[in-house]
Amino acid sequence: MTRPASDSWSLPWMGLGLSSNLSASDVPHPYRLLDASPGLFDFVEYSAPIALEEAKAQATLFPEMWRRRSEVPVLFHPVHLNLWGPELEPASALAQLDAHARAVGSPWVGNDVGWWHAGGQPFPGYLYVTPPFNEAGVRDSAAHALHIQAGLSVPLVIENPAVLATRGGLHALDFMAKLHARTGLPLLLDLGHLFSHQLSAGLPLRTGLDGFPLEQVMEIHIAGGVVTRRGGRTFYVDDHTQPVREELFELLAEVLPRCPRLRAVTFEGDGHPPEVALASLRRLRALVPKESRPAIAFPASREPVPALTGESRPWALFDAGHGVTPATEDADPEGTRADRDFRLAVVAEQLDRDWPLTRLLLAATPEGLESFTRSREYRGLFDGLGRSLSHAFASWARKRVMAAPSDGVAAALSLEMMLPHAFLQEPPAPGPGQVALAEDVRLGAFPADLTELVFASRALRRHLTGRAWACGALEVSGLEALAQVAARPGPGPWRFAIRRKGTGFEVLTLPPEVASGLQGLADGPRPVEDLPAWLLAEGQARGLLRRA
Repeated sequence: MTRPASDSWSLPWMGLGLSSNLSASDVPHPYRLLDASPGLFDFVEYSAPIALEEAKAQATLFPEMWRRRSEVPVLFHPVHLNLWGPELEPASALAQLDAHARAVGSPWVGNDVGWWHAGGQPFPGYLYVTPPFNEAGVRDSAAHALHIQAGLSVPLVIENPAVLATRGGLHALDFMAKLHARTGLPLLLDLGHLFSHQLSAGLPLRTGLDGFPLEQVMEIHIAGGVVTRRGGRTFYVDDHTQPVREELFELLAEVLPRCPRLRAVTFEGDGHPPEVALASLRRLRALVPKESRPAIAFPASREPVPALTGESRPWALFDAGHGVTPATEDADPEGTRADRDFRLAVVAEQLDRDWPLTRLLLAATPEGLESFTRSREYRGLFDGLGRSLSHAFASWARKRVMAAPSDGVAAALSLEMMLPHAFLQEPPAPGPGQVALAEDVRLGAFPADLTELVFASRALRRHLTGRAWACGALEVSGLEALAQVAARPGPGPWRFAIRRKGTGFEVLTLPPEVASGLQGLADGPRPVEDLPAWLLAEGQARGLLRRA
């Protein structure tokens, strides 16, 4: 879909699509779902890194997508492509983006108008910062969008962003209409994102649609989310793993006939089990019948790229969302607190993959998490000075331990720092008649026994979460017990198992006799007869062993 001499793009009819991160471990698996129910949907819209080679390396379903793209067309929805923020995307990134889109035959690329990454580092959970809905936000977003479009040979379709804090005075749809008028770029209408703005602003769901240029909408997104209340306000949290709200199905049925140039409807069903995704797709299939429609011509944007002014103050909004500045100083204090709560929850979730003990000991409360997100280590991550969120937290935690020495916290930090090193080497697989540790399991040893601390962290999480369901608040004061347990480690040496869990690690405490018996497998496979029958049974029951 290169830009033709007639100054217009030819955009094909795509129909109904399902989004995917192209990971074989995620649900739903788009191709298995389609093979089981032919005709259920027409295309796959996938999110992946901008660079084609990086996407091939990271996306385990990329080979299948590539092989079947003539049978199941694709739309490329790139991750962390800045359509707002303090800096424009480098020319090298745009060249990679264009090459990727052309290679897979994506007729356009679309992305939310937001600030996704800084210093080469995506914000945790890909939670972008939404621009202010004012003239300054329109100008700076237009500069980003036209800069990106100038590097593309396919259209850039601009998507209305998710909203928690309402800033700037313009309605979300008015903001997008002005951005379209400024850039000439086609629109992607995300119904959940629209719902998020309407709830935050206290408006009926359909407010603003009558004056919105629906004839410029090329694609519609529908996805799951959670409606939640804080004080007197109601917010919509954009979480694709949740069920689709009934209001959004009804809105889609009303909007579809009003979008004469619509080319695609995408169900963002990330995290839905196949049987659940099947029900939603069947309902959507009734609204978007499988049919062939002729391609349409859409004028190619020839608008000049304006200068990026920075008047929309992206770093100020970043600081508001991470607790650097008080919420009371923002234009929407209550919305800013809701936005900050969501960001802190995502930061905590990501840290718990690598630092479940240290995070609870140093940053279990909102105040503790804000202490981290306000820190130089966290900010440095987005100034190009850090390697990852995990490394930034490790540096911050070390500084905290040095400032207020605590043997218990220091021990937890040391333990969790050593866990990744256990997986640096891949052990050999067992041969015939041999037994070995499971592929995702290693053995570890530590000079102090932290068995009780590992147990306490899990028991307290379960207890406090259960109480939160009953009382409506997380009683973090209950975590005082964790500090007591951390201060009384047992004598070492302590032997335990380590299991890789997603991108993180899990410590598995073991009875001493089991830990000692398995130690012989640390160096590699052993004959089955070398292990006592009770130990073999115990190790297999715990998922620690594999046989040839």
